[in-house]
Amino acid sequence: MKSIRPFLWFNNCARDAAALYASIFATHDDVSIEDEGGFCVLKIGTLEFILFDGGPHFEFTPVVSLFVLVDNQDELDTIWNAFLDAGGTPSQCGWLTDPFGLSWQIVPTALGRLLGDPDPERAGAAHAAMMSMVKLDIAALEAAAALR
Repeated sequence: MKSIRPFLWFNNCARDAAALYASIFATHDDVSIEDEGGFCVLKIGTLEFILFDGGPHFEFTPVVSLFVLVDNQDELDTIWNAFLDAGGTPSQCGWLTDPFGLSWQIVPTALGRLLGDPDPERAGAAHAAMMSMVKLDIAALEAAAALR
């Protein structure tokens, strides 16, 4: 098998979406866009996405989302704010929808550690704190877990 690449169907805005994603992730990874005629290939680091202008026949739903794992609050804030500044809509628990309708999760690596804490009360407190948030706040998640 040569590769598996996400294929994203857009309503005549694939190149705009590719440009937005490239601008958001350009400072974090090697990013490029290749126009292939009926579609474009967005490369972010070692990942490749096919973005296709298929028309209005299908829409994105939160059933599928792109999960972005970040190292710290500054990186989380930068990516989160870039999506919102472009017209994205926040949801909850670190999820947002970009202006094209695609769902993203912007998640700090600390969340996995906190939710996987061997102390079920600490893990539960971190989970409860996460469920109350829109944009994830690492310090607040850690503080919630520390109180248990």
